[in-house]
Amino acid sequence: MADRPGLALVAHDRQKDEIVAFARQYEEQLGAFDLFATGTTGGRINAALPTLNVTALKSGPLGGDQQIGAKIAEGTLSALIFFMDPLTPMPHDVDVKALTRLAVVYDIPLALNLATAELLMDHHAGLGSPPRKPGAA
Repeated sequence: MADRPGLALVAHDRQKDEIVAFARQYEEQLGAFDLFATGTTGGRINAALPTLNVTALKSGPLGGDQQIGAKIAEGTLSALIFFMDPLTPMPHDVDVKALTRLAVVYDIPLALNLATAELLMDHHAGLGSPPRKPGAA
């Protein structure tokens, strides 16, 4: 599994159904990745699609956002899909900002909504490969 790129899947509470539907739609493409998710999101995807074998970390507000951020900094993740809820205030907003900042700093693809996540999956399905590993030419 170490040669497969990593992909993180994160969703705010009101977006969890949407990310599960996205995972169902792109199950085959997602199977090319080592998948990581924050706690509840990973649990929901694993329950719906156990063949994907998503590694569920802690819940976002309890440190899961930082765990995903650490994986970006370590070079474990090649892309981040984060279905955000822009209409609901988040008490852990600083964690979310830190996570998205790391995706920009380490120059990995960052999809913050369904439209962009679909473009990312469709693009890489057309290439026949997942996104490059961080630091790879």
